[in-house]
Amino acid sequence: MTPELIALALVVLLHVVLIGLSQAYFNRDVGPEANASPRDDLPPLSTATQRLRRALSNHTENFGPFIAAVVIVTLSGQASTFTAICGFVYVAARALYIPAYLYGWAPWRSLIYTLGLAATLAMIIAAFV
Repeated sequence: MTPELIALALVVLLHVVLIGLSQAYFNRDVGPEANASPRDDLPPLSTATQRLRRALSNHTENFGPFIAAVVIVTLSGQASTFTAICGFVYVAARALYIPAYLYGWAPWRSLIYTLGLAATLAMIIAAFV
């Protein structure tokens, strides 16, 4: 497996962990019955739960472009040490983004996000070079 595909697999695992963490906080706030309900009338969520749900939403939005970057680099035969480093930078940035969002690390959260986005874009650009 290429390093870029390993990075992709790690991001999938990170995504599953983030879903579980977000759901654990949500369940803590609303209880298992409300969590299993249609969720039409929920009590207010804690700040931590709201942040984790937003972090999950952000992760979901940014996952597609990273998948595309890995596929483009892999299928075009343009995988290199540079694209492998970019892939692992993205993994590290997404892993750091979770506590940055949860604990409100401003402006670090935005800088971490930008680093992950830059790594993704660099991978795509590298496929053209």
